[in-house]
Amino acid sequence: MQATLCLILKDNNILLLKKSKGLLGQGKWNAPGGKILPNEEPEACAVREIFEETRLIVKNAKEVGLLYFYSNSQRLSPIWTVHTFLAREFEGVPIAGREGRLQWFSIDTLPFDQMWEDDQYWYRLALDGTRFEGWFYFSGEFEKLIDHRIRIKPPLNQIEARTS
Repeated sequence: MQATLCLILKDNNILLLKKSKGLLGQGKWNAPGGKILPNEEPEACAVREIFEETRLIVKNAKEVGLLYFYSNSQRLSPIWTVHTFLAREFEGVPIAGREGRLQWFSIDTLPFDQMWEDDQYWYRLALDGTRFEGWFYFSGEFEKLIDHRIRIKPPLNQIEARTS
């Protein structure tokens, strides 16, 4: 399954969504995002999901991370592959919907104790605009994080310079 998350920044704050009961991640704070539709590009999905969940129109979202999530202690193929974006430009005022409650948090005091366990390992990288890939292995149906690995990727401008 492919999905997106988008970290929306305003000054030194990030907009998080507390997932409603009955949804994956219920009761946890998370960045807005959702499943990629057939034939949809990840960035288009991120923009669409942000609008559906917050009513914000995001501009110039930058893909910073690729997350792979494994459940039931298996390591063969990820259950979820999540394209992670960072957005500093948007139009509108956030309006909560059926997905959950919205709240701005200082990036210095994120509620990691009320978020997915893996978030503590990659959020800071994403917020800094660092490109990365992360592999996260959970027991059961994403109940407990049992292992993880993160690889920092070179900035896009370094890759472009090498190919010129």
